[in-house]
Amino acid sequence: MEHDHSHHDSETNIKWAFFLNISFTIFEFIGGFYVNSIAIVSDAVHDLGDSLSLGLSWYLDKKSKQEANSQFSFGYSRFSLLGALINSLVLIGGSIYVVSEAVNRLINPEPSDANGMIVFGIIGVLVNGYAAYKLSSGKSLNEKVLSWHLIEDVLGWATVLVVAIILKFYQNLYLDPALSLLITAFILWNVIKRLKQTLVVFLQGTPVDISLTEIEEKLCNVSHVTSLHHCHFWSLNGEDHVFTAHIKLETISDLSALLEVKKEIRATLSPYHFEHCTIEVELDKETCRLEIE
Repeated sequence: MEHDHSHHDSETNIKWAFFLNISFTIFEFIGGFYVNSIAIVSDAVHDLGDSLSLGLSWYLDKKSKQEANSQFSFGYSRFSLLGALINSLVLIGGSIYVVSEAVNRLINPEPSDANGMIVFGIIGVLVNGYAAYKLSSGKSLNEKVLSWHLIEDVLGWATVLVVAIILKFYQNLYLDPALSLLITAFILWNVIKRLKQTLVVFLQGTPVDISLTEIEEKLCNVSHVTSLHHCHFWSLNGEDHVFTAHIKLETISDLSALLEVKKEIRATLSPYHFEHCTIEVELDKETCRLEIE
C-alpha cells in the first residue's frame, strides 16, 4: 500500500507542477509583451519548454502505473524513466540556450527595467518555489529530474530579483548575465549527474543502493547451497529492482527439504524488497548449460 501511495503522490506532484508552470508561462507571455521586455518573453519561451516537459512527464508517469500485459510483461514502470531521460535532455538544451543568451548579453550589454524585474522576480520565485517544493520529496528519477527543472527556474528568478534590487541603486549591465552563467553551470552539473543515473538504469546497470556481492554471500550461507551462478540484479525505474539467480544445492533427499531451502532463500531476500525475484534451484547431479558457458 505504501508503494502504491508513493506512485499516486508522484503523479499528483507532477500534475500540480505542470499546471503551476503552464499558468505562469502564460502570465509571463502576457506580462512580457505588456512591459515590452524581450528578456521576460525569452524566459517565457524557456518555461514553455519546461511546461511541455512536465506535461510529457505527467503522461508518462501516469502511463507507468498500468498493469503488466502480454506486450510489457514487467509493466509500464520504465515509462517514468523515459520521462526522466527526456527531461534531462530538454533541461540541458535549455541551459545551453541560457548560456548563449548570457554570453550575447556580455558581448552586447543592454539596460534592464528594474521595477518590472522585481515584480516578476517575486512572483517567479513564489510560483516555481512552490512547484519545486511539491516535487522535492519525490523518490522517482522522473520527479528528481523535474525538481531540477523547477529549481533552475527558482534560482533564475531569485537572480532576477536580486539583480533588480541592486540595479535600483547601482547600474551594472554585466551583473545579470554573469550570475545567469554561474547558476546555469550549477544546474548543468546536477542534471548531468541525474542523467548519468538514468542512463545506468536504462542500460540495466547494477543499482548502487544494494550490494550484489552481499546478496550472493548471504545466499551462499543458506543451508544446502553450494554455489551461485547466472546472478542478475537490475532496476526497472530506479526504485523497483529485479533479481534472478541459479542456485546449486546439495544433499537434498526429498521434496520437504527442497521446500525448506526455498523458504530460507525467500527469507534471505525478503529485506531487499525486490519488485520481482526469480530463483532457479539445481540439484547437485544437474548440469546447467549457463553455468558451463
